[in-house]
Amino acid sequence: MKSVFHATKYQGDTAITIPPFFQNAGRGMERIWGEVNLSPQPMVINWPGLNDEEKTELIPTLSATDDWILLTHPLGATNKSKPPLAESLRIARADGKCSRHKGWWREGKDELATHSMTTEVWTSTRGRISEATRIILQEALEEENRKDTPSFGSEDLEIIHRSGTEAGLLGIYNFPGSVYATDGSNDQGVMGAGFFKLDELRGGCCQLGRGVEGNSSNRAELGAACPALEEQNRKPVILLSDSACFLSSSQKWTGEGKSPSMHGNLDADIMRDIVLLLRERIDLGLLTIFIKIKAHWGDPLNEQADRWADEGRQSENIRWSLPTNRPIFYWTDKEITHRSPTNPT
Repeated sequence: MKSVFHATKYQGDTAITIPPFFQNAGRGMERIWGEVNLSPQPMVINWPGLNDEEKTELIPTLSATDDWILLTHPLGATNKSKPPLAESLRIARADGKCSRHKGWWREGKDELATHSMTTEVWTSTRGRISEATRIILQEALEEENRKDTPSFGSEDLEIIHRSGTEAGLLGIYNFPGSVYATDGSNDQGVMGAGFFKLDELRGGCCQLGRGVEGNSSNRAELGAACPALEEQNRKPVILLSDSACFLSSSQKWTGEGKSPSMHGNLDADIMRDIVLLLRERIDLGLLTIFIKIKAHWGDPLNEQADRWADEGRQSENIRWSLPTNRPIFYWTDKEITHRSPTNPT
């Protein structure tokens, strides 16, 4: 949407949910951020994100300009299209997943929603949009991906935005070493693991084997940390994880006077590799820090790792797949087959 008219302003929503890559943002005549005395400029408008008074304040500007894109739900009865203002032309309409759930940052819910409503894109009747651009907008509305693609741009406002996130307030972006954000994904009986490396802006992923013996989010989180630590990195490392389970299971292997055992550990195959990697780094005098951050609250690093973990469930790179030879019991109840491996302890 932003690229159609090279928009520099966003109208609608709140300071929490407005994309950080717009130079200016507001609601009607209210300025949220950006220039104080603002002349008309290309903009993207989220029409449902404005109240009636704010819409009234904005209409004169829209009537006088032709470089804006407006998103809305059908305003007519029974889902019928109705122009938001007289000088508008509908260029796209679809029922795909193109927005997040309301209040997603409070619930940690990052999946996209259809809201059971159609979404439409309108522009000025005087605006000029190519057919190729219109097709791109239509395809974006019809998108059926479960999650959006997080932005990690280099514009000034995006850098400022990241400095105010949880990782930014911890000084992560100024760390003189390598930073890895890791995450696991456990869905529909398949486990994936992924990481995102900040200083190189790249990621990696894999699928975790041995799912027939049972799936767990902790196994997926362990599987995400190990590939990050495996990289031949001779720098201090910070590893960000949104899993308290992963950090607590790793904590017992640090410090003096402790004698933990791999016996009875369901994920000993991965934990053993992690412990060996950490010992190698200790022998080399390399600092390694594990930090817990909140999941799905809009932190760019966590969101990047989350998407790589989702990719991992589709990956052909399957790791830690050797069976433990634990007995697995199967039974059928009401034509549904159930499975349960025995507990090694």
